[in-house]
Amino acid sequence: MKKILGLDLGTTSIGWALVNEGENDSEKSSIVRLGVRVNPLTVDEKGSLEKGKAVTVNAERANKRGARRNLQRYKLRRDNLKKLLINNGLINSDSPLYECSNDRFALYRYRALAVTQQIPIQDFARVLLMINKKRGYKSMRKVNTDEDGALVDGMDVAKILFERQITPAQYLLDFYRKGKKISPQFYRSDLLAELDRIWTEQSKYYPEILTAELRNTIDGKNISACSRTFYALTHIDTAKNSGKDRMLTALTWRVDALTKKLPKEEMAYVICNLNGEINGSSQQLNLIGDRSKVLFFNHQTIGQYLWKQIQEAPQRSLAKIIFYRQDYEDEFNLIWDKQAEYYPQLLTNNLTKVSQVNMYSLSDI
Repeated sequence: MKKILGLDLGTTSIGWALVNEGENDSEKSSIVRLGVRVNPLTVDEKGSLEKGKAVTVNAERANKRGARRNLQRYKLRRDNLKKLLINNGLINSDSPLYECSNDRFALYRYRALAVTQQIPIQDFARVLLMINKKRGYKSMRKVNTDEDGALVDGMDVAKILFERQITPAQYLLDFYRKGKKISPQFYRSDLLAELDRIWTEQSKYYPEILTAELRNTIDGKNISACSRTFYALTHIDTAKNSGKDRMLTALTWRVDALTKKLPKEEMAYVICNLNGEINGSSQQLNLIGDRSKVLFFNHQTIGQYLWKQIQEAPQRSLAKIIFYRQDYEDEFNLIWDKQAEYYPQLLTNNLTKVSQVNMYSLSDI
């Protein structure tokens, strides 16, 4: 008597059967047990599976659940803020919370003006509700120093670079020589500015190598890809940097490249490593950080930035322009303080703290 297990493997089901097969006339064949397991895939999931792509049914459910939670939190924040504004007399239950004029950008204009001059109290309330729609990206770009564990974020470093007119490499080399080994996240614009300075300086000595074509070709590449491209186009290998002080060596080369001629191999090493650092982090986070820098150095709020974008190109979409949460909180404080000068009876200090809670607390759940 033979025991045979048969399997029918399909994209949406697995069938199986265990049978006894007789080997002579005296033995009778029989089915011991059989069954089927069905995997209820959608059309898209079945198509992905047939193409060899991984299919995770729970992933889609988790994404939808996350979207529902975010929508619920948004509604809670908005309802709580509405109740607060009504209870404190800034609006009433019949006040329109939408644009009341034919100018579809009127609320953006009021938001920009609210930092510097008085606006109607109902428009002030609408501006708060407008800010309340976006919670912003909460920055976690922080590192501990060796001294006292204080936190240093990207904006703190950007301010130092701006005030001292130095590059990220000069900043790091100064810390490294003092024995403070930290690795802060620099904004992409600061790294790009350093690469531009190095490229301009080294182009004086290697104009036939550092061409516009080479710059365009290595743009967007990581360190290894940049090194391969550099060699393929110029036949120059990047310098070898090894040993215990390779960080010090790399930073020294970067700083020297700003003011004097480097050997070809060192020049290639500096450019490829810096270019790789620029393209090694999230593009979206880099854009958020650079926008935050623009706000700080231009002394703008988010509202003023968006209003300027509208004036330059009214058809431009503002939906996917993301800022740090701290930028929203700073804008709220500036607008509240300015309008409190004109409505001191309504916008009290106690109401400020309560408003801040209702603007942002539910976004952290």
